[in-house]
Amino acid sequence: MKLQDSAIENHNKLYHTGRIKFWGETIGLHPFSLRMQQAKIALRGEEDVPASQYDLSSLKQLKPGIAIPLWLGKQKVERKVIITNCFNHLQTPIEQGWSVKITQVEDFRKRKLTYDSHNGTDFAIPIGTTLLATAPGKVVLIKSDFNRGGLKVFIDHGQGLMTCCAHLARALVKEGEVVQRSQPIAITGYSGLDSLVTFPFGTPHVHFNTWLNGEPIDPFPYGQAASLWRAGDLPTPGTNNSDTAFSESFYDEAQVDRAIVACLTSSSRRRLAAIQDLNTRAAHTIAEMNYYPTRFPERINVYRASHPRQGVLDLPFDKCFFDGVVFADEL
Repeated sequence: MKLQDSAIENHNKLYHTGRIKFWGETIGLHPFSLRMQQAKIALRGEEDVPASQYDLSSLKQLKPGIAIPLWLGKQKVERKVIITNCFNHLQTPIEQGWSVKITQVEDFRKRKLTYDSHNGTDFAIPIGTTLLATAPGKVVLIKSDFNRGGLKVFIDHGQGLMTCCAHLARALVKEGEVVQRSQPIAITGYSGLDSLVTFPFGTPHVHFNTWLNGEPIDPFPYGQAASLWRAGDLPTPGTNNSDTAFSESFYDEAQVDRAIVACLTSSSRRRLAAIQDLNTRAAHTIAEMNYYPTRFPERINVYRASHPRQGVLDLPFDKCFFDGVVFADEL
């Protein structure tokens, strides 16, 4: 009980003392001029990046009954993280632009809790919540794009598995840092353009991506595909008591450079090619391929081998506050 009280006290101190700057960190509007330039990319598109797609069906994403308590830093469902969007297994062609329409969707349960281009899992969580490492790994990139998910932390977990957590308020780690399972890595917010345009009815959440062999995958089991969650079909919080030492992924340098050469956007190509360290160059290339896929007409596996699915991930939130998940369409 003392451990839980201490965790709650630390959370309240962090959130309520004003250490999180609402517009600058929670929404991610600082620096304002850069964020507005990035917002234009989503609305109008740019070189090799088509404009985002939306229509009236996109309004189904607004869930004020869930959103407003989370904006106030309060849990909507006691001890549960709400999943508001799952990975879509019927995604529309990305060449048409990132789509938040709901035209052809199916989640891992054969239901429709998702939208056209959704390639991750949305964990709806009170702003100011501490985000934990979902497995041991190395922080390979920390990046903020107002047009694509706000502040993001990318972690290589080895064995061809990388995760990315988006819409954060503040990172608590640095690039190159090795982290243990359940180690605090960030404070959650709802940074990014979608937060600004839907406030206060858009739901604060962590957009959680899992990439295996450089490709986006659903961490939940579906068909014959195994779950990536250690606990089984659904994730639960973990501890770091039983992990072996983290081992970095192994990359094929020729394949990494081939993927970079295939990039259509010259500025991205030059930036990636200039990274000297192979592991860093490979990780940044994977991030670029997945957040800006239209820049890469050829998808190339940059790893030395192809790695299987296996259960290694935990729910990235403190067990003092949460013990599992619930789906928004089941509330």
